Amino acid sequence: MPAIAARTVSVKLGDELRDRLRHLADARQRTTHWVMREAIEQYVEREEKREAFRQTTLQAWEEFQMTGLHATLEETDQWLARLEDGQDAEPPECHV
Repeated sequence: MPAIAARTVSVKLGDELRDRLRHLADARQRTTHWVMREAIEQYVEREEKREAFRQTTLQAWEEFQMTGLHATLEETDQWLARLEDGQDAEPPECHV
């Protein structure tokens, strides 16, 4: 398996945040480098999911504007209630 290339990146932190980071790393028996890398990785994954959701929402909005197809709140609420009750329910049909 080939080694993953890594590059050093500088991040400027204020004294207070740097102290908080050190304290957390000590409490977790980890290095500050590990805590920062973990935090950045989690942030990037979360934000990628948010962006994917945002793009899906924009696509759905564009499709609705072009077609007018939709399900009402009442139809959707009834469907979700059936799912919540453990029923195997199909989503409501979209209509104009």
